[in-house]
Amino acid sequence: MPAISQRGANMPASPIRKLIPFAEAAKKRGTQVFHLNIGQPDIRTPKEALDAIRGLKEEVIEYSHSAGNESYRRGLADYYKGIGIAVDFSDILITTGGSEALLFAFWACLNPGDEVIVTEPFYTNYNGFAVEAGVNLVPVTSHIQDGFALPPMSAIEEKVSAKTRAILICNPNNPTGYLYSKQELLQLREIVLKHDLFLFSDEVYREFCYDGHEHFSVMQLEGLEKNVLLVDSVSKRYSACGVRIGALVSRNPEVVAAALKFGQARLSPPGLGQIVGEAALRTGSDYFAEVYHEYIERRDLVVEALNRMEGVFCPTPKGAFYTIVRLPIRDSEHFCQWLLDSFSFEGSTVMLAPASGFYSTPGLGRDEVRLAYVLEKDKLQQAMHCLEQALKEYPESTLKQ
Repeated sequence: MPAISQRGANMPASPIRKLIPFAEAAKKRGTQVFHLNIGQPDIRTPKEALDAIRGLKEEVIEYSHSAGNESYRRGLADYYKGIGIAVDFSDILITTGGSEALLFAFWACLNPGDEVIVTEPFYTNYNGFAVEAGVNLVPVTSHIQDGFALPPMSAIEEKVSAKTRAILICNPNNPTGYLYSKQELLQLREIVLKHDLFLFSDEVYREFCYDGHEHFSVMQLEGLEKNVLLVDSVSKRYSACGVRIGALVSRNPEVVAAALKFGQARLSPPGLGQIVGEAALRTGSDYFAEVYHEYIERRDLVVEALNRMEGVFCPTPKGAFYTIVRLPIRDSEHFCQWLLDSFSFEGSTVMLAPASGFYSTPGLGRDEVRLAYVLEKDKLQQAMHCLEQALKEYPESTLKQ
């Protein structure tokens, strides 16, 4: 039998999704599973977006332009201008989710063997995108005791080598919920300019910044017009993960032209998804206000409950709807699987994501999990009671050593 490719062998399994068979088995046994492992909010999708589906009048769902429908790109350009990001519609490429946007960025800007500096823990699929592009992620570690703040600029600059071509950030951050300040980004700007690097910024959680903190985009950094690539998505902003629509934004025309060629090779982004995404631009401010306050309440419920548990530490996220939590365990993968195949409390269990999969440095994150507070508050409360009981029963708990 022919062997699979080296790329196929190197492609990592998702730590977020690879435990799904154990969750499915638990459900077949009659156990309720609280899914805190994945960023799938139960927040309603805006009425404007759903009405666009219900009122669809097209008789043929055609290919769009490979860059995406012009009307949608113009609408997005207006949206960005409304939040202080001045771009033209021609600077925008509609993609199949934010994932394809980052892949196009890698393919358009990097050569196989190039290095990308990224702070860890980071969104685990960055590992997979790097394998697909043949590039190497070079981690700079942030730490839970510091709330996962951006490491010192000296630590980042130490990682710059002759192979370094880019720095990748996620702001607000998945999986930590950390929000980079304007001052931190201004310091990062100096490194990018000094070494003539690309700066990729994943900003899909832009609307979710808490406690008076405001989002500052890398697109607002002066002097980086040709260096910055913005990755965006409708998935979390409009709770429309299934439409698979994202965007790649850059004021560098050579980058956009190169990325468009990859877009032409896959023909066009999803037609129905673009209809939904364009309609969602009409979503009123009252929708975002309601969602914003709901996430703050969910965050506070979860953080307070976790920090009351013995041996648990959870920093307070400044944005997004994730947090990394340190637990009294030694192997988060074992613990997360044990929750699904060996534990239940009052007929329920909790599905979490092992944080080790969000680090590149071997050995890190083994006593941490990522938790997504994407369920309604009553379910989150039940999930926290369930997790607290699990930590008391877990035979490998370090509290029992």
